[in-house]
Amino acid sequence: MKKTILAVLLASAFFAACKKDKNNNGGGPPKTGSTLDFIKDSVYLYAKEDYYWYSTIPAYNSFNPRSFTGSTDLAALTNEVNAISQTNSFEYYAPSPGEAKYSFIDQGEVSTELNGTNSNFGFSPLYNDVNDLRVKYVYTGSPADLAGVKRGYKIVTINGNSSFSYDGATGTNTNFVINALLNSSTVTMTLQKPDLSTLQVTLNAADYTTNPVITYKAIPLTNGKVVGYMVFNTFTSDDNADPKLDQAFNYFQSQGVTDLVVDLRYNGGGFVSTAEYIDNYIVPAAKNNTTMYSYYFNDILANNKETLLAHQVRRDPTSNQLYNLAQINYSVASNTEKFTKKGSLNLSRVFFIVTGSTASAAELTINNLRPHLDVQLIGTTTYGKPVGFFDIDINKYQLYIPEFSTKNSAAQGDYYSGMTPGTSDFPGIKDYDDVTKEFGDTTETLLHHAITYVNKGTYSYTAQKVQGLGAQKTFSIDQANNAAMALDGKKFKGMVYNKKK
Repeated sequence: MKKTILAVLLASAFFAACKKDKNNNGGGPPKTGSTLDFIKDSVYLYAKEDYYWYSTIPAYNSFNPRSFTGSTDLAALTNEVNAISQTNSFEYYAPSPGEAKYSFIDQGEVSTELNGTNSNFGFSPLYNDVNDLRVKYVYTGSPADLAGVKRGYKIVTINGNSSFSYDGATGTNTNFVINALLNSSTVTMTLQKPDLSTLQVTLNAADYTTNPVITYKAIPLTNGKVVGYMVFNTFTSDDNADPKLDQAFNYFQSQGVTDLVVDLRYNGGGFVSTAEYIDNYIVPAAKNNTTMYSYYFNDILANNKETLLAHQVRRDPTSNQLYNLAQINYSVASNTEKFTKKGSLNLSRVFFIVTGSTASAAELTINNLRPHLDVQLIGTTTYGKPVGFFDIDINKYQLYIPEFSTKNSAAQGDYYSGMTPGTSDFPGIKDYDDVTKEFGDTTETLLHHAITYVNKGTYSYTAQKVQGLGAQKTFSIDQANNAAMALDGKKFKGMVYNKKK
């Protein structure tokens, strides 16, 4: 939409909301103010209508959206979104008090990223231990990839600084690493390879097309089983992700894969349609046309009493027709998805490799399959986000606040504390992420667990294994998981409702 059209729509939405709030004892927005005032009011009003926990938000005069300030307009709006989120306990994010766990506002960056275009260095860091910072993945075609950076390389210096041991989620060193590697446009690093040689690189952030399937392979075992292994790193749009998934699953079928390992350890989520696409490849054929999962919206949306969403205009990419978000039926009956089996894989079991960076649409993918086959989790506790959203356009910004939760066909959901491997709800084994090995290396700890299980029908051990080139770890498993989540910084974690009218 053109911004001029959007301004008119927002103005009409704003005055409609003012009229609607006339009889509200908490008052309503003034009819005069700056553009930023109106944007702040709009953030509040959309949340008060569409937020999954809208009833926890105070009345307008009590909340006072125009009171939020920051160093920039976006910072002020972020503070407002954080305040909205803090009205609900599920959004309280303990590692960073005062920040929203699920909600945020941006200027279109997430939308661009989920459509398959990234603009950064193309790699992400992870603390393997307190004094051991590593590269955890690299996207093909990115600046890091073109410079020869690989998963597992140890980061020795960053912009000449060699002192950045982990000092907590909000520590000085941690923030230095986040700002230098995730929030800057250029960086110089010295990296140490597994053979102890070094690589000096200077990276400049640049645009590249994301391939969400980082790698895939088939691993034949001596017992006649064939393990398929795929690293899926983000749930990008159908156009970007589906052809890559088709290629991987067609290969698995051609290789006679009997057991599947889907590596979601760094996958923060994305579009729900892509989660459904993967599940349709994995689910047994006998489950075709049975319930996959259902969406649950708040009672305003579920009863189609929303008014502001009429001003959120979209264009259907297939028909090229305009529609608005109020034309979608948000009842459970109209938002229950069924499996449509794809391909010929006939699996009775699937392994998912997970960590604290595994979130939202990635967790949805796992949860959808739990009632239908043996789902085993390997790794550490996931992020915990059983809620999702659609983007709400407000001026030049896009607001993301949870509008729905999801539950599978057995009514399982509400995993707000994450999915912990090796528990009664989530069978499997809890262990450290092994960033010292390349993806697909059969000696990499988490993949090795899956291979051992396929070979023996049990995991090789139940104790938490020590990793890191034979050295004793300083981190406990949970500390390592928290450190990894801290380095995610502002990385997107979510599931985006992209059901068409």
